[in-house]
Amino acid sequence: MNEEDFGFIRRFLLASGSLKQMAEEYGISYPTVRLRLDRMIEKIKLYEKHTKKDPFETLLRSAHIDGKIDLPTLTTLLTAYRKEKNHENE
Repeated sequence: MNEEDFGFIRRFLLASGSLKQMAEEYGISYPTVRLRLDRMIEKIKLYEKHTKKDPFETLLRSAHIDGKIDLPTLTTLLTAYRKEKNHENE
């Protein structure tokens, strides 16, 4: 998680979990705050599920959850990375 994520969590806690209050503070819509929270939940689930996984794979999956890369790109990058990694281990 980055500084922006921690800032969001801090504000969320200070707002006692009120998404409506968060939306007002950020000056954005409630659905936008909900989407951001949902993405953070997915990111936390990802970290918990892949704690023993390769850090690069976790980074790629996190980028996908954040909407920075699409699923086909994620799949292509993971496949290429795993092939290279297996090739190095041979």
